[in-house]
Amino acid sequence: MYAVIEDGSHQYKVQEGDTFEVQLHDLDEGQDSLTFDRVVMVGGEGVDAPKIGQPYVEGAKVTAKIVTELKGDKITIVKYRRRKDSRTKQGHRQNYLRVQIDKIEA
Repeated sequence: MYAVIEDGSHQYKVQEGDTFEVQLHDLDEGQDSLTFDRVVMVGGEGVDAPKIGQPYVEGAKVTAKIVTELKGDKITIVKYRRRKDSRTKQGHRQNYLRVQIDKIEA
């Protein structure tokens, strides 16, 4: 069974046991799991036909265990204006949560 979930402005196709990165969420103290309730689609062998939401599938949710918090690769932003003696250089590293899918409920 697989599901397509929406988190922020991103969509992810996930199966049970998959590990992937999502953008950092505000977590409570000691929280070790996330629930994604914005499920766009559920499909797979256990379902007769894929369920497609309008915009989300009713009653479907995906639970995931938080594995770790990490930072992404560094991105360098360079602005240069020719003949103006103007240059700026800026770096950025995005924070992510690595999660592992535990259960998909349709």
